[in-house]
Amino acid sequence: MTEKEATARDEAPQPTQPSPSGRQNSNDTVDGAGTAVQVAAPASPLTVLGRAAGTIWSVPKARVGLILLAVFLLAAVFAPLLAPYAPTDNTFGRAEGGSAAHPLGTTTAGEDVLSQLIYGSRVSVLVGFVAGFGATLIAVLLGMSWGYTRGFAADVINFFVNLFLVIPGLPLMIVLAAYLQGGGLAMIIFVVVITGWAWGARVLRSQTQSLRSRDFITAAQFSGESSFRIVFREILPNMTSLITGSFFGAATAAILAESGLSFLGLGNTAMVSWGSMLFWAQNSNAILTGQWVLLFAPGLCIALLATSLTLINFGVDGLSNPRLREGKGR
Repeated sequence: MTEKEATARDEAPQPTQPSPSGRQNSNDTVDGAGTAVQVAAPASPLTVLGRAAGTIWSVPKARVGLILLAVFLLAAVFAPLLAPYAPTDNTFGRAEGGSAAHPLGTTTAGEDVLSQLIYGSRVSVLVGFVAGFGATLIAVLLGMSWGYTRGFAADVINFFVNLFLVIPGLPLMIVLAAYLQGGGLAMIIFVVVITGWAWGARVLRSQTQSLRSRDFITAAQFSGESSFRIVFREILPNMTSLITGSFFGAATAAILAESGLSFLGLGNTAMVSWGSMLFWAQNSNAILTGQWVLLFAPGLCIALLATSLTLINFGVDGLSNPRLREGKGR
């Protein structure tokens, strides 16, 4: 064999080596020289969630918010174990000050304030997350449909969103709660959901309109994909951080709304919640009698729980915009 023939044989493309199973691996691609190149497999959902959690935890403000939220969640879940007494046990002395048996004192009805405070976290956490999820779900369905569709359907959604935006939220909640009084916790959740979805829908609509003109959406349209699949399989994954932030914002508003309605006596005043504690403290003139803790303790818990969700939002913003991540890229 001559030298030229040997060189030509060495430079000729070699066939791809099969995998041990006898067929080519789906993660292998062949380059221009015919050589198999290993391509990294897409990350699993658990890996993606782990990275997202790590990003949120890396933000100091979000870290503080997560710790505060964890404290309230633990108090809500393990309330029967943490509370020294039943929240409605009124066999103690009336309007007592702080003591070893009752660190925060007792109410004018003879109930332990600390026990009520711990059990009250259950209502605020439940209303916040359930109502926040409901309001966010409606905002996602209407906002993304509104941003993608055109014509008469978009005009109808635009009318209803603008209608709920121009109506003052608090008076609407008061009217609905007064009309539906007696419905208990479900009524409060319903009122908060009905009055809390419009702002999120408008924000999601704007982002959907921005993504609608991208090349990958145009490619999906030309490939014959349905509008439903384009909206919820192509656009939705690109708005995860925005939807998460909308959820925390809606949950914060729901916690404050429930407390406000209960304080006004429009909720179930027999149910122990931070709002109902404020209602009974105001009815018993707690400030005039020197029982400031009856107002300060539930008010502080409401503020801390709402603040924790707001702080977590700083970390969620860092998922969609790396420039907002503290200590990075500077």
